[in-house]
Amino acid sequence: MPKEYLLRDGQEFNLSSDDFKNGETIPKRFTCDGDNISPRLKWNGVSDAKSYALIVYDPDAPMKTFIHWVLYDIPSSLNSLYEAIQKNSVIEGIGKQGKNDFGEIGYDGPCPPRGHGTHRYYFALHALNVDELNIKGEVNADKLINYIKGKVIGYGLLMGKYQR
Repeated sequence: MPKEYLLRDGQEFNLSSDDFKNGETIPKRFTCDGDNISPRLKWNGVSDAKSYALIVYDPDAPMKTFIHWVLYDIPSSLNSLYEAIQKNSVIEGIGKQGKNDFGEIGYDGPCPPRGHGTHRYYFALHALNVDELNIKGEVNADKLINYIKGKVIGYGLLMGKYQR
């Protein structure tokens, strides 16, 4: 069973994108076959959230659940992310990024093996009851999930599909 990187604690809220609808195909420009940039995201959130944490993952990868993006310490004042977030560890006003399973900081889009069929890509946004996580050292999805346990007060989930 593939590992899920969504803690379904608290209130569910709407997470969406102007670039693709839930359950539909992610446009090529947001994949390794295109510009490999992050899509726009927006959410209605949880009123008492103090920050947000995002993990994007592919549970259909052949070896293990594959992580495409780790972004945390997103301020509660935000309710959207712009397209093409820079691939820096810290993005002023946006948050901090960890390493994905490509070994890179920031977003790397869908890139399933050719001929492997359609993969699902989950954008899992967690509303947290803390302003900052104060994580020391390198951050990946497993480390982030461990840090947010017990701090999640809501979640939003958006799923897009892609195949090569």
